[in-house]
Amino acid sequence: MKDCNQCGKCCIKYGGGDLAVTKQEIELWELVNPEIYEYVKGNEIWFDPQSGEKLAQCPFLETVRDPAQAREKYTCSIYKDRPEDCRLYPSTINEMIRDGCEMIEKVDLDNPITAQKKLDLIMIDSRPGKI
Repeated sequence: MKDCNQCGKCCIKYGGGDLAVTKQEIELWELVNPEIYEYVKGNEIWFDPQSGEKLAQCPFLETVRDPAQAREKYTCSIYKDRPEDCRLYPSTINEMIRDGCEMIEKVDLDNPITAQKKLDLIMIDSRPGKI
C-alpha cells in the first residue's frame, strides 16, 4: 500500500455534506470554531452561510499545485477539526477499491487480508482503541 498522495477522490466523493456529523461535533464547532459552524444548518453540514444552499463540496477542501509532480494535491484546511467521518476514512480495503483510492497497489488486491492489516496500522491514530 502506498502513502496517501492527496488525490482528493475521497473528499470529492464524500465531502458534499453527505457525511454524518455528531451533535457533539456541531456543538464544539459552535463554541470553538465558528468559522466551521457557519457552514452548519440544523444537524447537517456544508451549507453556504449567505444563501443557506447546500454546497456541492466541502468548503474546506483546498487544492494546491504540486510542481514536482505536475498535478494538483488536495488539502483540508480544518484537518485537525474535521468531522469524525473524515477521520475514519478509509476503513476497509473494499471501500478503497470501490472509491478508486490511489493508495491501493496490485499486491493489496492479491492479498486483501494483509492489506487490511496494513490499513488498520496506517489508520491507528484515527481509530484509537480499534486495534
